[in-house]
Amino acid sequence: MTALFHKGRSDPAKVLNALAQPLITIEAQDLVIEANVAAETFFDMGRIALLRSRLADLLPFGSPVFELVEEARRNHATVAGHKIDISTPRTGNRGPVDIFIAPLPQPGDSVAIMVQERAIAEKIDRQLTHRSAARSVTALGAMLAHEIKNPLSGIRGAAQLLEGSVGDDDRALTRLICDETDRIVKLVDRMQSFADSTPSQWESLNIHAVLDHVKRLAQAGFARHVRLTETYDPSLPHIHGSRDQLIQIFLNLVKNAAEAIGEDGIDGEITLTTAYRPGVRLRTGQYAEPVSLPLEICVRDNGPGIAPEIAANLFDPFVTTKAQGSGLGLALVAKLVGDHGGIVECESHPRRTTFRVLMPLPSTRARPSA
Repeated sequence: MTALFHKGRSDPAKVLNALAQPLITIEAQDLVIEANVAAETFFDMGRIALLRSRLADLLPFGSPVFELVEEARRNHATVAGHKIDISTPRTGNRGPVDIFIAPLPQPGDSVAIMVQERAIAEKIDRQLTHRSAARSVTALGAMLAHEIKNPLSGIRGAAQLLEGSVGDDDRALTRLICDETDRIVKLVDRMQSFADSTPSQWESLNIHAVLDHVKRLAQAGFARHVRLTETYDPSLPHIHGSRDQLIQIFLNLVKNAAEAIGEDGIDGEITLTTAYRPGVRLRTGQYAEPVSLPLEICVRDNGPGIAPEIAANLFDPFVTTKAQGSGLGLALVAKLVGDHGGIVECESHPRRTTFRVLMPLPSTRARPSA
């Protein structure tokens, strides 16, 4: 793991430099030990100068980022801050930014800090930001999968060997090591799904068959405590896409809805709906003409709703309110929907939260983004 950001390793450096968002890594004394090209531009400093700086040299006095860093270290968990002003005489008045801080296993108490500048845009334009944010995790996921999983396998194997030669008291510690390495591997596997570039099998699909499959899976497991209903438009045309990825999209949305309602929720209900809504069009930089998105698939729940402070950043990586959540589920949803040429948006009120997926017709579907 010490090689994660080692200067001599060119591949991780290339991956970091491919990220559109500024990203720095600091060690226990807040000294910068790694920075990507976007960070050099953002802080208006060369790489050598950045690697000689401490976090206090880059942020204004009393910035809430320092508290977030300490919280990430103390809880060994990813934290995020939104609408934070980190303007300094060097960087100028950039306006508020979002900060995502993730602890790293080694060196001790080191953390990665990613800065995302907030876009001033309408709701649909915001979806393109979500899609880009999800892609920014793609390279990071590939790097983490390669650099973390191999040493974790060795750590787990060593703990298993020790388990047979220690007493009962110490055996609990070796079991703890195995359990924690397994938990980290599961998180890395989720991040690796962003980087999976294996071509999927695309076909003409009945979206209602996909949703019925998702409903059966949910009722057999995590959504046993809620009522699932559907209101389908039987005339809806087929969708051209990957069956596995579409199942992953809607299974994720239904699972989030079930968790939002909670097992103690009274009269919990999740409703799946489909409709044809002509008139919604999206223009991206890749295509000269707007793409029509008339196919609407919604997942609606009667849970308590989404906290206003995270609603605008719901699809960004590492944004979560769950104690054990990674904040990658909805970011992955945004990426997969974007790969199908569509967008996903959320409208939340108490007892009525709706995730709306808008998809193009097969003839107008945008090509999957690279």
